Amino acid sequence: MNPVTIAEAAKKLSDLIDAALRGEEIIITKDDRTFVKLTPTTPVKPHPKFGSAKGLIEMSDDFDEPLEDFKDY
Repeated sequence: MNPVTIAEAAKKLSDLIDAALRGEEIIITKDDRTFVKLTPTTPVKPHPKFGSAKGLIEMSDDFDEPLEDFKDY
């Protein structure tokens, strides 16, 4: 994409943000000099919700029974 001036960027900021999110490099100029480079930030990974793994893990019925190797102790 060609560089845009601050005035042009103010008029179509939403379009420029969409373009940056698609991976385009957006350069905003002032007085024919590069002023700002618009790039997306890395997305924040959401924290897992409490209980989101419900039903994914199963415990055997004898989970808390003594192990064969330790019966002598």
